[in-house]
Amino acid sequence: MSGETDRPECTHWIGVEQRHCKEATGVRPYLTGPRCPAHTPRALQGLKENEPGPGMPAGAWTTPSPLSDSRVHDDRAVASGKRRSNPHAYRAAQAAVDHNHERPTA
Repeated sequence: MSGETDRPECTHWIGVEQRHCKEATGVRPYLTGPRCPAHTPRALQGLKENEPGPGMPAGAWTTPSPLSDSRVHDDRAVASGKRRSNPHAYRAAQAAVDHNHERPTA
């Protein structure tokens, strides 16, 4: 490991020269492996590289998912018998719904 560097190298195979490119400047990861700007998939097709976009919105991962709300309604539907399920899921849903509501004691 003493001779290895942490910088990635382009792994494109240059068939005419029977060697890998091994360029280390401007290398980015792709599905086909790390590639230098001359050997990106678009460059090999003779196309111009896409301009970088704005990226993900700031609140993309903090937005609440509607799935959690639907699970509550689904448990209620299963517990009421309006939605078919196996007996194990039916008992678990009944327990979850009954646990959320207080029962009057006689």
